[in-house]
Amino acid sequence: MEYHLTMKDLPEAERPRERLYKYGPEVLSNSELLAIIISVGNKKESAVALAQRVLTYGQSDNGLMWLLQASVEEISSIEGIGPVKAGKIKAALELGRRINRTGAMNKAVIKTPQDISALLMDQMRYLKKEHFKLVQLDTKNKVIAIDDISIGTLDASIVHPREVFLSAIKHCSASVILVHNHPSGDPSPSHEDISTTKRLVQAGDILGISVLDHVIIGDGTIISLKEKNFM
Repeated sequence: MEYHLTMKDLPEAERPRERLYKYGPEVLSNSELLAIIISVGNKKESAVALAQRVLTYGQSDNGLMWLLQASVEEISSIEGIGPVKAGKIKAALELGRRINRTGAMNKAVIKTPQDISALLMDQMRYLKKEHFKLVQLDTKNKVIAIDDISIGTLDASIVHPREVFLSAIKHCSASVILVHNHPSGDPSPSHEDISTTKRLVQAGDILGISVLDHVIIGDGTIISLKEKNFM
């Protein structure tokens, strides 16, 4: 009979949860933190061993980044995980991402397109569909809200001035910046991107809410339609 080490078999001082209680989460490795989220292993391996295998799944150089990008279905397909554990993992990662996004947003003042990149690149560069967001600013260009306006297909987002400016009016925005991603990784604007931008600029002028820019996010690169004189 083959025996496998479980979490309970480890000395108490070496168990991830007990180490977290005693020393804090910052001393734990990625696999130990993930093991706490997973909670239990299986007949073949402990939660820590399972977590280590998840982090090296697909021979990824960055297991945490893979988990962030992967769907619940992809994660649950790993032997020993399943939909419940996959759901816990995605929920924990999303909470971390939202905390990071809120902290960055509360401090952000937008002066250049690169400020938009610093704020949203990590969140949007790997999205598999086009997401259209509205960055809303006060009179000093401080971010007061970032709203999701629409989610499109693989290569197109559907945006109507009604949805864009309803959100801006609700937050009493002085000005806004349009932001969307290109899943292809190439941020070059399409004819539709340019025509949509011009239509939204006109709508903003009527309402007294300036559209300062439209930033398209690719994979590590951006294009500002303002800088390219497309608006």
